[in-house]
Amino acid sequence: MALQCGIVGLPNVGKSTLFNCLSNAKAQSANFPFCTIEPNVGVITVPDDRLTRLVEICKPRSVVPATVEIVDIAGLVKGASKGEGLGNKFLANIRETDAIIHVLRCFDDDNITHVDGSVDPVRDKEIIDYELMVKDLETVESRMARTLKQAQTGGDKNARMQYEVLARYKEALDAGRPARSVKFDTPDERRFARELFLLTDKPVLYVCNVDDASAATGNAYVDAVRRATEGEDAQILIVAAQTEAEIAEFETFEERREFLESIGLQESGVARLIRAAYALLDLQTYFTAGADEVRAWTFLRGSKAPQCAGIIHTDFEKGFIRAEVIKYDDYVTLGSEAAVRAAGKMGVEGKEYVVADGDIMHFLFNV
Repeated sequence: MALQCGIVGLPNVGKSTLFNCLSNAKAQSANFPFCTIEPNVGVITVPDDRLTRLVEICKPRSVVPATVEIVDIAGLVKGASKGEGLGNKFLANIRETDAIIHVLRCFDDDNITHVDGSVDPVRDKEIIDYELMVKDLETVESRMARTLKQAQTGGDKNARMQYEVLARYKEALDAGRPARSVKFDTPDERRFARELFLLTDKPVLYVCNVDDASAATGNAYVDAVRRATEGEDAQILIVAAQTEAEIAEFETFEERREFLESIGLQESGVARLIRAAYALLDLQTYFTAGADEVRAWTFLRGSKAPQCAGIIHTDFEKGFIRAEVIKYDDYVTLGSEAAVRAAGKMGVEGKEYVVADGDIMHFLFNV
C-alpha cells in the first residue's frame, strides 16, 4: 500500500519548495501565486535503516523500499471553495489522499510576498481550514438531499443510517469543527464515513516552514501554531524548506551529515516528515528478504498475518496457511535466515498472529 499525502497551504508559504525536496519531480517554485498550475505528483522512498542493513546482509539482486506519493496543488486562497483563485478545481486533487500536509509560513522575508500582506501562520491556518470545511459541507449537504429521499420513500435502513452520519457531519461543520472531530460507533457508520472522502476527516500534519536559524528550535510563529492547534488530533513538524533544498544538493551522505550537524540537526526534515506521516496514519513496515529481493511492505498497525499477506497479493490472503516470522533483531544478530532456523528463532504463526513492525515474513498459501 502506497501512502499518499496532499500538500495544502496559501501561496508562497513554501509548498512547492518542500515538494521538490520530497520527490524527484521538480515543481516550479516562484515568487507569485498559482505557479503550480497542474497538480504535481512525486514519489519518495521511505527512509529506513533496517532496509539498508538487510540489503547489506542479503546482497539481493533487487531492492524495493516503501514509498510515499506526494500531491502538490495550487496555493489556496480565501474563497477557494467557491472558485476564487484556482483552488476550487484543485481541492478535488487531494480528496482521495490518505493525509494532508498543511504547510504554514513561519518565517519573515521581505523578498517573498505574502498573499495577505503579512506573516501570520494562525490566520493562514484558519483560512485553509475554513475553505476545506466549506467544501466538505457542500459535499455533505448534496448527499443529504439524495439520501433523505431514499430514507423516507423506500424505508431503507441503510439510507437512514447514512443520513444520520451526514447529519452529524453537518452539525459539526456548521459549528466550525472539522469532520475528524466526529466519531462513529458501528463498522457500517465508519465504512460509509470513509467513503465520503471528506477533506477535514483526513489526519493533518502541520509543517511549520521556518528560516535556517529556527530549524532546530522553532520560533515565535511556531509557538503560536502550537497554541492554535491544542486539542486538535494533529501533529506539528518544524522544517526549513530552503535548508532542505540545500541538503538535497549534497551528493554524499557524509556531506549531508556534516551540514545537518552544523545547524544542530541529527536528520533531515524530509526524513522526519515521512516518519511523522507514517505515525499519523498508524502505519508500520514488515519485510521480505532473500537473495532475489529485499522489500519493505507498509501495513496498518494491528493487522493480522493474512491481511499483511494480502498486501503482496490477494491470493496470499485467500489461501493463507501460515507465516514464518523472523524478528529483525534476530536476523541481524545471526546474519542469515539459515542461521535463524538453526538457532530455533524462526516463529511459525497462524491466522491470528498480529504482525509487528520490522518482522521479516514468509507466507505459505494454497489456492
